[in-house]
Amino acid sequence: MIDFLLNALSPLNLSLALFGVAAGTVIGSIPGLTATMAVAILVPLTFVMPPDSALILLGAIYTGAIYGGAYAAILLNTPGTPSAIATTFDGYPMAKRGEGDLAVSIACLSSVVGGLVGAIALLLLAPPLAEAALAFGPVEYFWLAIFGLSLIAALSTGDFLKGTIGACFGLLLAMIGVSETSAEVRFTFGSQTLLGGIETVSALIGLYCIPVLIDLVATPAKHLEIPEQKRGFRLPEAMTTMLKNKFNLMRSSVIGTLVGALPGAGGSIAGLVSYSEARRSSRDRDSFGKGNPAGIIATESANNATVGGGFIPTLVLGIPGTPPDAVILGALLVQGVRTGPSLFSGSADIVYTFIFGLLLATILMLPVGLIIGRFAYGAIVRAPKAALVPAVAFMTVIGTFAIRNSISDVVIMILLGIVGWLASKRGFSTSPIVLGLILGSIAEQGFVQSWTIGDAIGDLWGQFFGRPLSMVIIALTLMSFIYPFVPKIKSIVNRSNNTDEEQRERAPKASVIKDLIGFAIFGVIAATVVGLSGKLNPDAAVFPHTVAVAMLCLIGLAGVMLIITRHVTEQRIQGSKLRMLAVPSVMMMAVALMPFLGFYISALLLGLGLVLPSQHDRFTTKGWFWLVIGLIAVILSFSILFNQVLGVPLPKASLF
Repeated sequence: MIDFLLNALSPLNLSLALFGVAAGTVIGSIPGLTATMAVAILVPLTFVMPPDSALILLGAIYTGAIYGGAYAAILLNTPGTPSAIATTFDGYPMAKRGEGDLAVSIACLSSVVGGLVGAIALLLLAPPLAEAALAFGPVEYFWLAIFGLSLIAALSTGDFLKGTIGACFGLLLAMIGVSETSAEVRFTFGSQTLLGGIETVSALIGLYCIPVLIDLVATPAKHLEIPEQKRGFRLPEAMTTMLKNKFNLMRSSVIGTLVGALPGAGGSIAGLVSYSEARRSSRDRDSFGKGNPAGIIATESANNATVGGGFIPTLVLGIPGTPPDAVILGALLVQGVRTGPSLFSGSADIVYTFIFGLLLATILMLPVGLIIGRFAYGAIVRAPKAALVPAVAFMTVIGTFAIRNSISDVVIMILLGIVGWLASKRGFSTSPIVLGLILGSIAEQGFVQSWTIGDAIGDLWGQFFGRPLSMVIIALTLMSFIYPFVPKIKSIVNRSNNTDEEQRERAPKASVIKDLIGFAIFGVIAATVVGLSGKLNPDAAVFPHTVAVAMLCLIGLAGVMLIITRHVTEQRIQGSKLRMLAVPSVMMMAVALMPFLGFYISALLLGLGLVLPSQHDRFTTKGWFWLVIGLIAVILSFSILFNQVLGVPLPKASLF
């Protein structure tokens, strides 16, 4: 083992680990550039390297990209990678109240600890954990997805029924396109654009980032609270917070390792499950979603632990644990390295050098992550809105386009952003919609396969509810759903007066009507799915039909309760509506012009077109000059970077 450690400590491998972590962190921080893309972009560099060095570079990029997603999640409320979804729940509220620097440091420390736990598990427990992962069949994956959906109880800000309806809507969005279970086209309405389905990352960008930009331009209030004095990395405070949450930290790291070892699960599920468990077991559950550091600790430790966990089935079984692992597996096959049970004995020098290199890369992530995070925080917190809004809007467009090189994805991203903003104003939290969208394919595959097996053996009930591992996950799911309602149940049992429901004022008629209209729109969507499902084959129809029927029942229940109680959860629209309208309008116009004017000119028009709607501060002529020059420089430099370095084929002009 000492020899393998010394090999990992060679100047070449240390340099590759440092470069990989830094590059992965930067790439992961850009919305739209996922960990999978970060690894895929740099794979060609590894073809001329020894296999162990290649693995160290790719592993370092992977772990850096997973952590890098926390920057945008905390500072912009936009997950840089899907794994950072739950980081937005408490990271952004912390940043809003002026503690973004502390949130970034906590995320970095949590990521390091989670990464170390995952890498140590890979070193010591790879074979037994790989065998345990094989015990998960389709029905266990289905219940694992439902367990993730139980987080709705925590994410539904004030209205559980609206949150559940939103989750059903997200599940239906995930059903658009070619069915993964039967290869049948569904819910595309004849559109070629929708054949590939709703791209998950672009949907995340739209649902999370566009509403923030719309609200950002509406008022002159600062994006984030600016600290009165420089506070450095705030490591002592971060360490103290970590020690207070040490059990949460270790539990989430273990959950991340175990979920990462399940082929196809990934960091987003690990983060959501860990967040749910952290909230469920906390004595201060109400503070989650409002800036509780424990939420960041749970998410970031879990999603980075999936790096080491995901390598377990990849190296031991040759089955990729996560999408980046699939890319890395392909790179190994190109080099002639065959993964499988014999890898740890026949190629021990490669495997153990890589594992020690992964441990070193995770340790190097601490200084690299803190330095880059400090720079990112300082840049965003001090940027005027007239510069921040156009730059972020541009990044959402180019990041979304880079995923599948599709202008249609950019249009869908903007439209989903508008839907997310409207839904949030009516009390439909965005997070349950995102949760349903992410878990939809996993839930459907598990459900349909389990249904088919159960139908074939004539025991549907036993297939879904008779397996011991499934029963454990079902029990955890029920606990997660019910636990947030325990205080309300206790108050009802004790017949206590002055409950929150009784203290809520009856909403005005206009608000009730707006909610009923919202329910009606969702009802039409669900009814349409029910109708179209009847024309599909059973495998393609059973899951969306079940979800749509459940959604209709929930809408009916919510409508009845609304009429009886007249209790409405909503957010008031504040600020200039004209400025709000300008954000999606300018973005859509710029995207519409791309096929004619090309990406560069359209991107410049997008950036310059959003300067005035987002400008609330007074600038001198010199200030305006440098603002415009700086914005043009950012747009052109990133466009060139994506086009020339990352190989993204940006649209060219057809008019000239």
